[in-house]
Amino acid sequence: MKAKRHAKILEIIRKYDVDTQEELCVRLNEAGYKVTQATVSRDIRELKLTKVAIKGGKQKYTSLYDAGTDLEEKYSRVFKDGVISLDMAQNILVIKTVSGMAMAVAVALDAMDCNEIVGSIAGDDTIMCAVRTVEDTAALMQRLRALQRE
Repeated sequence: MKAKRHAKILEIIRKYDVDTQEELCVRLNEAGYKVTQATVSRDIRELKLTKVAIKGGKQKYTSLYDAGTDLEEKYSRVFKDGVISLDMAQNILVIKTVSGMAMAVAVALDAMDCNEIVGSIAGDDTIMCAVRTVEDTAALMQRLRALQRE
């Protein structure tokens, strides 16, 4: 049932400019899926949906996988604009950001599919990433610095 609901959610957000969880709930209920806002919220997280800007100053849900290069470019720009410095302490990568940007940069980092990162925690201006090995940390830091220079 969950897989069918997820497929229906993806179909709905491709067909309509859905900008709220409530609207998505209504459309799912109309399609015969009896869901609550809490269920939709979990589904959005599991499907890794994100909002993108559309004409008229509105936003809509989209799949990270559907957004393609446009979203990749946005995440790359957020990363470049938000990061101040990168440092490491053994297998922990510490990223300093512009004040208030740590969460946005962490989301961008998650979207980059850095398999070396086991998990990360973001505050206001600092992100701490647990990386698998010291060698992976050094290599990842080098890769991220190269991205900053692009």
